[in-house]
Amino acid sequence: MSRTALIISPAPTANGDLHLGHLAGPFLSADVYTRYLRATGRDALLATGFQDTSTYVVTTARRLGVAPKDLVSRSAAQIETALAAIGVAVDGFTGDEDRFVKTVVSFMEQLHAAGKFELRTMTFPYSPATGEYLVDGFARGGCPLCLADGCAGLCESCGHPIAAGDLIDPQSTTNPADPVELREVQVLVLPMERYRERIRRHFGEHGMAMRPHMAQAIKEMLSRPLPDYPITYPISWGIPAPFPEVAGQTINPNAEPAAWSIYCAALSSEQRGTGPADDALWLAGADTKVVYFLGFDNTYPFAIAAVAMLLATDGRYLLPEEFITNEFYELDNAKFSTSRGHVVWGRSLVAEVPRDLVRFHLAATSPENQRSDFSRDALTRVTSSRLVEPWNQLADRVNRYAGCGPMPVSERSRAAAARIVERFAACYELDCFSLTRAAQTLSEQLSRLAGWAVRPGEEGDFCYEVEVVLRCAAPILIDLAGAALPETHIPTGPGPHVVTPFRLPRLSECVG
Repeated sequence: MSRTALIISPAPTANGDLHLGHLAGPFLSADVYTRYLRATGRDALLATGFQDTSTYVVTTARRLGVAPKDLVSRSAAQIETALAAIGVAVDGFTGDEDRFVKTVVSFMEQLHAAGKFELRTMTFPYSPATGEYLVDGFARGGCPLCLADGCAGLCESCGHPIAAGDLIDPQSTTNPADPVELREVQVLVLPMERYRERIRRHFGEHGMAMRPHMAQAIKEMLSRPLPDYPITYPISWGIPAPFPEVAGQTINPNAEPAAWSIYCAALSSEQRGTGPADDALWLAGADTKVVYFLGFDNTYPFAIAAVAMLLATDGRYLLPEEFITNEFYELDNAKFSTSRGHVVWGRSLVAEVPRDLVRFHLAATSPENQRSDFSRDALTRVTSSRLVEPWNQLADRVNRYAGCGPMPVSERSRAAAARIVERFAACYELDCFSLTRAAQTLSEQLSRLAGWAVRPGEEGDFCYEVEVVLRCAAPILIDLAGAALPETHIPTGPGPHVVTPFRLPRLSECVG
């Protein structure tokens, strides 16, 4: 019996709806992988949620002129609705509920009581005009490592953590013209260097599914001493830190991933009714494999800082084994931007275009190893030529045989079906996971079958191979498979000697 796969995608910030740039990255990949595991008889849980503790909630609320809590409430509903609209079936959807806050606080208190945190003096930009320390989304400047412009906390370009005080020419994101000065503050930190060698050993044994950009970043990060990681910040937004030596501070939202992931598992088990609402799935020795699907810029908090915090529990918890990253998904060759109106909302597109066509196109253009691009013209052109037209040809031909009774399936066709399953597995299994190749494999098989001049006696072969392709495509084409198949298992072992053709639905075209 295989281990339970706990599949997690980092919670998006509750500062707006989800656009295609969000959905084309970790969420679709995590959903497809989860569906594939279940179709092959393996147990899997999928979890995500929303994060309301990020400073980007505050900066967005200020820009929009709304209260941060009102923005969170609206965004949380939008995020959950957008995931459901695109077909991401989440077992555990976390939010700002009291149980989550208690989980984070309890996790931090245990590490604090065990002496894992230390009080250190760190430098932060400070705005005399507002009386605020500028951290994460409050501060902007140059990355001290790669020089790219961005906010404090994490560099979107190189993936390394950026201490706010190390920014080149820091300024306030809310009031760029205000003067900024550097001030020293005592905060609690996790001394990361204590764990660097153990993290290196862990990735030497696991992480085989890492894509090149993440592998490069991990190698860079672990090749030099790791900086202390702030556990608390001298700001008021976030979960209040329960430690007297840093009274009035809050927990760094980028220090939450380990505790949040444990909570994800508990909530997912509870919601599905398969286990207790506690940390059982994360305990050392549990029959669990933890897999993250995440944007490249989340590498450090989830793959380095969170692993260090789990190691700091002295063996209580297991460690995540695999990480699948993605790069940015752009719109018409420019980064999605809500503030500039350069955006396509996931819910809006699915309301206009059949969901399977959107999922197929996002898979075909998935930003796996480099930035890729969305355009409405490409969506129409690609889905029509590579999916809708060949599938409808196949459906029309299979439907001629529907109800004709059992038809023989040859040994040749059973062998071909096994190879079809193998080719899709080579796209879905973690060590080579690729939505773009899965979409390409589907297109190739549809084209091959559409060009098959079926001769007398081959009708059963043709219908069987079409069914196998549909089953293998089911993790992507969820509505077509749901309408055509009584269940969506992917066949293993020898195929049947006879098949009874059944009617297949046609796909609707994408209009303009």
